[in-house]
Amino acid sequence: MRTILRLFLLFAFAMAAKAQTPKYEMRAVWLTTIGGIDWPHSYATSAYSVDVQKRELTTILDQLRQAGINTVLLQTRVRSTTIFPSGMEPWDGCLSGKPGTSPGYDALQFAIDECHKRGIECHAWIVTIPVGKWNSYGCRQLRQRNPKLIVKIGDEGYMNPEKGETGDYLARFCREVTRRYDIDGIHLDYIRYPETWKLKVGRQQGRQYITSIVRKISQAVRQEKPWVMLSCSPIGKYDDLSRYKSGGWNANTTVCQDAQAWLREGLMDALMPMMYFQGSNFYPFAVNWKEFAYGRIVAPGLAVYMLHPKERNWGLDIIKREMYVLREQGLGHTFFRSKFLTDNTKGVYKFTKDFNRTPALIPPMDWTGRQAPRPARQLDVKRGMTTDRISWRGAQDCSGADYLLYNIYASEHYPVDINDARCLIGTRLRQTSLVVPHSGRPLNYAVTAVDRYGQESTPIESQRLQKAPVKVDFRRLIVGKPRKRYKRR
Repeated sequence: MRTILRLFLLFAFAMAAKAQTPKYEMRAVWLTTIGGIDWPHSYATSAYSVDVQKRELTTILDQLRQAGINTVLLQTRVRSTTIFPSGMEPWDGCLSGKPGTSPGYDALQFAIDECHKRGIECHAWIVTIPVGKWNSYGCRQLRQRNPKLIVKIGDEGYMNPEKGETGDYLARFCREVTRRYDIDGIHLDYIRYPETWKLKVGRQQGRQYITSIVRKISQAVRQEKPWVMLSCSPIGKYDDLSRYKSGGWNANTTVCQDAQAWLREGLMDALMPMMYFQGSNFYPFAVNWKEFAYGRIVAPGLAVYMLHPKERNWGLDIIKREMYVLREQGLGHTFFRSKFLTDNTKGVYKFTKDFNRTPALIPPMDWTGRQAPRPARQLDVKRGMTTDRISWRGAQDCSGADYLLYNIYASEHYPVDINDARCLIGTRLRQTSLVVPHSGRPLNYAVTAVDRYGQESTPIESQRLQKAPVKVDFRRLIVGKPRKRYKRR
């Protein structure tokens, strides 16, 4: 009863503080490509249909940005098939309608570019152990090249986690993605034993096999680009707790997925545990993930799909309570999956827009010990009747990455408080200029440089002004040249 009371009070405190939005918070969504269930909803077979497919994705990304989402986990390796031209595996059929056939463009590159235009991080979601139906195109291709690595369970194929070559193969694949693309993260899915696997080794040995795969992937990615965030989606309950049991389904014991150790050892930067539960099956286990985060990022997965009448028909209050408590605990949130959010299932999109009323930055990977970038220089403001155009000179990077990004703050007060999320009006800009609508009232501005680890420099500020308060709608900001807007067909 005391634990239940504590959770109730926790929720009450979270509700009382709901007007405050944090500056740092991972707000992510899984964007599924398998079968086109989130995207795409049509096949690319001509120049026109390629354009339709691209417009559909940009519409989704616009909706996600409006809802304050700052991280898209894009399903990139589907089932031993890909959404980009890989040297290791064939095209998935979700894009062209035919497995092994190119859609006529690089969907991963397009998605990265469009995410970055909107200040959103794009992480390549890699499905690791499952490789699809035994006779599917991708599984057949993989079996022909690596027959000893694939195990058949029922009519499904799986990479054998007990073979050292499995980790080598997946590390090469993740290295290929990291080397070729300006990706912000590698997100590992199903990095565990299949639930149908008849485990013949001890649990400790099983955990060592899975951790060995994770270690090889981590080393390969960090050797290429150490700023690329490593994350995974473990089973939602790490293990049994002293007062709450996991019901026989947990990460550590059931499927040998020691995700908390991966954070402790620095093999992972973030976890998105699949917490598709409610009540006492959710809150104590969420607190457990936080207690063993070791300073890293935890953004539990929320089951917005359960809101749908054809699923569990949950009430929206279940998701709302979970989001409030996660925020109070300093944790992020990840939606499974994109379409249930953007379809506004039971009002979840509308609520999320209000909940994320100001933008948020992804927590910096300051555990890497990297030096923060130097500040930008020479901030200029050209003031107009209804808009200001601000510009600045670029800063110097100390991280070794290809480029820096910039965050923009605005306030009627001087100096601008860059710790107040309400002042944050532009995030992760690669350009060095921004047009800010201000309804005829001038503002004070501050600009910080941001490296690829998310670390900010000290700010450079504009000349002091003392004017009446003004509300800036960050969703209407114009970055560089205005983008062409397409009409929805």
